[in-house]
This record gives sequence, C-alpha cells and structure tokens, in this order.
Amino acid sequence: MTSKPASAPSATCRYHMGIRGGVSRKTLANANQARDWKIYADFEQYLIHIARDIHSDDTLPGLDVHDTVYALDSSTIDLRLSLFPWARFRRTKGAVKVHTLLDPHGNIPAFIHISDEKLHDVNVLDLLLPEAGAFHVMDRAYLDFKRLHHLHLCGGFFVLRAKSNTGLRRLCSRPVDRSTGLICDQVVRPGGVNSATDFPDKLRRIKSRDPERGKTLVFLTNNFTLPAMSVADIYRSRWQVELFFKWIKQHLRIKSP
Repeated sequence: MTSKPASAPSATCRYHMGIRGGVSRKTLANANQARDWKIYADFEQYLIHIARDIHSDDTLPGLDVHDTVYALDSSTIDLRLSLFPWARFRRTKGAVKVHTLLDPHGNIPAFIHISDEKLHDVNVLDLLLPEAGAFHVMDRAYLDFKRLHHLHLCGGFFVLRAKSNTGLRRLCSRPVDRSTGLICDQVVRPGGVNSATDFPDKLRRIKSRDPERGKTLVFLTNNFTLPAMSVADIYRSRWQVELFFKWIKQHLRIKSP
C-alpha cells in the first residue's frame, strides 16, 4: 500500500540533510526496494509505542482509564491486479485482507496481518500473543471455543457476539435493570459435546437491546466482574476498527500509482 508522498523538502532543508540536488520519486522507490522491510517494521513499532503512551489516559465508556482494550476485525482491500500481481483474488481482480488489532485509545493498530482473501478471520487468533488482563473485542466470526479457551487460560478477556445457533446451557441468572436496555445477565456453559470439551469453563451471557436499531444483541465474555452495561459498552468500542478501515480506503492510494 502506498500513501500520498509528502511535498519535496526545500532547498535549504535538502542542503542541511546533505542532499545537494533534487530527489526524484524513482530514486526513492529504488532505494526503498533495496532496503530490508524489517527496518520500517521496527520503526513502525517504535512510533506505535510513542503514540500509545500519548493516548494512554484516553477513556472509553464503561472502562477504567487503565484498562487495555483491543478491537479485532478484518477488511478486504481491493487492488489493481496490474499493480499488485501477487494479490490475485479472482481472474481479473486483486485484493488482500487486512486483519487488524486496534487499540481504541487513540485508534492505534497494535497488530496488522495482511493475507489473501481465503484466510478465515478466526485463524488470525492463532497469530496473536494474548495479553493478560486485556479485553479483546470481536464479532461473531471469531467465535471458536477452543481458541477462546486458549485466550482465557492466558489471562486475557474477550467480549464477542454470540451466533444465533450457539448452544449454551444456563446455570444461573443475575439481576439486571431492564430500564437500561439490558434483558438478562446469565452464567452459562457451552451446550454441545465438542464445544463443552473445547471450553470446559463457565461463560457469561448478556443480552441487551440496541436503542438505536431496536435489535437484541447477545454478548459472551469470560469476565464476571464488570457490570453488564459496561460489557455492552466495551463491544460498542469495536466500531473504531470499522472507522479505521474506512479511513484506509478513503485516504491511502492503493489502487493507482
């Protein structure tokens, strides 16, 4: 992916940098091609660390300022096959899938993996290093009890939507204030034979009604201490990763040179 190049430095600036003449775009492209991409990857991680420190005091609804939250999602980026022949999606179309773990505190990506279109979203959980105490917010595509249990054993929390056919067995219910839009707060276990084996521990199921769309949402989490409304608020922070993908598609020049 290529972003719009910045304006050329002034003559005075070029002189102090040791550049005595104009630098063509082709020269920069050839120089970048000869350099190891890992140099830029390391520099990116350095900048991300600085940016996350700057936004560490930003607050999110329902969370303490010190809570770490990550929103995980993916998006397909269309590419011109003539410019990116390695990104063949269909016979005449190019595309890649960008899997992103976003820190909503400042909307900073903490992890990005670029794959072909065929890689299923849930497989990216195998590439992540679970962070103990952090909340990982995901949609229904990431509902895999075996992978979620690995995250659970590593001390990480997750909040995700349940699928309509997810078999769960209710153990007990907690009181909720229905005036807030909450419908129920329950302790459950996976009901299927395979799912019960993949996730042998208890889960928490929270149902709430979205006041804007009038839709009932069902959340699953392994955190039993947060208020039910806070769990729903955490899931809403996942929208930030959607806005991140929208920004990429609107601002980065990835379809034309």
